Amino acid sequence: MLAQSSGQARQLNEIPLYWLFIAFVALILLSAFFSSSETGLMSLNRYRLKHLADKSHGGAMRAVKLLQRPDKLITLILLGNNFVNVLITQLATYIGYRLYGEAGIALAAGLLTLILLLFAEVTPKTLAATNPEKIALPAAYVYQPLAKILMPLVVIIDWLAKGVLKLFLLSNKKTTSDALTSEELRVAVNETSGLIPDSHRDMMLSILDLEKVTVDDIMVPRNEILGIDLEDDWHETLKLITNLSYTRIPIYSGNIDNLIGVALMRKILPLLLNDDFTPETLVDLTREGYFIPEGTPLTTQLLNFRKNKRRVGFVVDEYGDIQGLVAIEDILEEIVGEFTTDPSALHQDFFQDADGSFLIDGSTHIRDINRNLEIELPSKGPRTLNGLILEHMEFIPEAGTSVKISGYPIEIMQVKNNMVKTARLSLPEDHDITSPQSELPLNG
Repeated sequence: MLAQSSGQARQLNEIPLYWLFIAFVALILLSAFFSSSETGLMSLNRYRLKHLADKSHGGAMRAVKLLQRPDKLITLILLGNNFVNVLITQLATYIGYRLYGEAGIALAAGLLTLILLLFAEVTPKTLAATNPEKIALPAAYVYQPLAKILMPLVVIIDWLAKGVLKLFLLSNKKTTSDALTSEELRVAVNETSGLIPDSHRDMMLSILDLEKVTVDDIMVPRNEILGIDLEDDWHETLKLITNLSYTRIPIYSGNIDNLIGVALMRKILPLLLNDDFTPETLVDLTREGYFIPEGTPLTTQLLNFRKNKRRVGFVVDEYGDIQGLVAIEDILEEIVGEFTTDPSALHQDFFQDADGSFLIDGSTHIRDINRNLEIELPSKGPRTLNGLILEHMEFIPEAGTSVKISGYPIEIMQVKNNMVKTARLSLPEDHDITSPQSELPLNG
């Protein structure tokens, strides 16, 4: 036995040192491969990876299969990496002994730590973290067959690892999901700056906001609903119809709560031309009204409009009283911004004065003010500027009264019918409005 051992040692001593160094470098590169591929595979963008896999990219398809069982993939990578690192340690120790004897062993241990850290860990992992696809996708071609070859060993090690986890009362169940919450999706969309047009990004964010907005936030208040009252003088009604520019007109008797329905202007015009337009014919062509419970989210209502094949609905409270009117165009404007050609929209709710302050109609929605002026007035509670001022002051103010809400000075300019009709809102001097929606007209 001693003779046999001495013979093997003699054979090792006869191996040229340059072959040992070549083997050492090859093992270092192999260790770097395992380290970099581990970081690369775990750093892949899962959504881009699925996109590439759907396009039949070979590396992506293999990577998706490997990442379906990340526990087994990590076991496979660590098995290979640790095996290679053990060989490197043994080889470096032998080379050091061949060169410098006992002192070479200590020297080899010190140098090997630096070499492994620099060339087999930090550098390859940093490279993989910055370029995960270039490292991970080619590596997937190697790991897929390797996983099949070493499957029995991987299964055994994985089973032992799970046993250790159970020993320490830890769970190895997957607790995370690739699915994004709405807030995570919002962050992802915001990070696409420069990749997609700003207008497209704004629309995507607006769609995400729809679930937080209800019909109450965008409806036309009942006192601003324009329609035809059958109890009015018929000649006055004819004048009103010729001046209305809506395609759908509410028809009621006495007040809006006695709603009869909605008439289409395209059905009214032929009757007017044929002098056959009477209150009776108007009622005949009127379609029954469509009602919406208050508090309905815009996402739900958009689907309901499509399901019921309606474009206009009336918001009602728990007692059945009409609170306002919502059209499908109002919901679409929440997504794409203002696009209506409604002449009534020519009445601007915002007028910027020379001193930089804004004259704002009291019926303007708080959400519109916040969005256009890029400020943060309280949006929970009253929905209009008038309602916000009255709730804050707890009495109906007189013109000239000033109040500060959320740090913004507001001066009441006009009060009519127990409502704040116009108010002046001042912004801080360093406040800069950058939103495209905020290109508001100057007064005068």
